[in-house]
Amino acid sequence: MELKDKIDEIVVQIETARAMPMSASCIVNRSQLLAMLDEVRDLIPAEVQRAESLLHERDEVVEAGRREAEEIIAAAHAERERLIAETEVHREAVAESDRVRQGADSEARQMRQEVDDYVDTKLANFEIVLNKTLTAVLRGREKLQGRHEMEQLSEVHDDAPLPGA
Repeated sequence: MELKDKIDEIVVQIETARAMPMSASCIVNRSQLLAMLDEVRDLIPAEVQRAESLLHERDEVVEAGRREAEEIIAAAHAERERLIAETEVHREAVAESDRVRQGADSEARQMRQEVDDYVDTKLANFEIVLNKTLTAVLRGREKLQGRHEMEQLSEVHDDAPLPGA
């Protein structure tokens, strides 16, 4: 199960919890909710590992592009040297060599940009999931805090003397 799915499950659990009369508080099964949060805690390292894997994958793609660009440049140099003997062919070889080099550089830049965009998108999605998790946890804690405050208010009213008594 993915982190987002588990967080959605927790949100549903809280949203469908029985409401306390005349209050924004609700009753949730503490052990069930804590177990779900433990599962979220266990899923977070998997998401981090997936992000690290994507970064490693990006580095491999960039390195492969760099190697391919170097091979293309080396091939262009070899081709230029072969054509140097003939003047007319030499001019064409220089032009072709420059075009290939520029194409390889452009292709490497484009590949690097695409990989960076892909990894940035994945990291942005991961950031959203983490923010949602944090928001859900904060809401849960706020609801628990609100319930404790309601219980304290109830105790204060129960201890107060009745008017006219």
